[in-house]
Amino acid sequence: MLTADRTTGKGNDILVRGTLAHFLMRTLTILNGLITECADCERLVTYRHMVAETKRRQFMSWTYWGKPVPGFGDKHARLYVLGLAPAAHGGNRTGRVFTGDRSGDWLYEALYRFGFANQASSIHRDDGLVLSDCYIGATVRCAPPENKPAHDEFERCRRFLRDEIRLLKNTRVVIALGKIAFDQYLKTCRTEGLEIPAPTPAFKHGAAHNMPWGVLLLGSYHPSQQNTFTGKLTRPMFHSVFQRARAAIKCTPEQTALPGRIAKTRF
Repeated sequence: MLTADRTTGKGNDILVRGTLAHFLMRTLTILNGLITECADCERLVTYRHMVAETKRRQFMSWTYWGKPVPGFGDKHARLYVLGLAPAAHGGNRTGRVFTGDRSGDWLYEALYRFGFANQASSIHRDDGLVLSDCYIGATVRCAPPENKPAHDEFERCRRFLRDEIRLLKNTRVVIALGKIAFDQYLKTCRTEGLEIPAPTPAFKHGAAHNMPWGVLLLGSYHPSQQNTFTGKLTRPMFHSVFQRARAAIKCTPEQTALPGRIAKTRF
């Protein structure tokens, strides 16, 4: 358990903030290193390696990442975006979540539009993309066959989602991209002992639920090609969710997590 007394005084406050920033960077870096080294799910390991070796014709010149894909973004983020899993020829190729595929095109365009990203495109890990006040994670970190993780794969990967949620201490808004991500976020919070309202919050596009631990949970259809090509999800529909997230964050004072605020966090 991490505990500390609140430090007073402007100089001490600056020191605490700097120390905490270093701590968060170090621990998120450690977590992301553990994610990329994971080989717990034989089916997923086999599939991501196979995809990385065979490739898609248009990406034959690429050296595929072919490993679990870590989270990405601002360690002080108040917005946490949760997706399902990396795409076989997206994140599994580029090594960055929602990068190099059509879903990422939609996501980063929305983040840019509402001030969470410095550019609207995400092509590869070294393209200069920087997120501000936003962090992106996934319920499963390896590309699954047919984009369908198995139950046991969700369970094995849950520790990474749990630790990511623990470390992102400033989160005020969570956008769950799709019903699976929505339900997995709630399940992970429940395993952490957080009180889930009754009845359990239900997923639908545009759903908004104020959770007892001070987070606004927003639901959105996933920007998959199946949803965007069929018109189930339109740009205005997608933008409305991020517009609501931005408005909610503006109504909340910007906070840096000080030790007094995180005394009850478990590690």
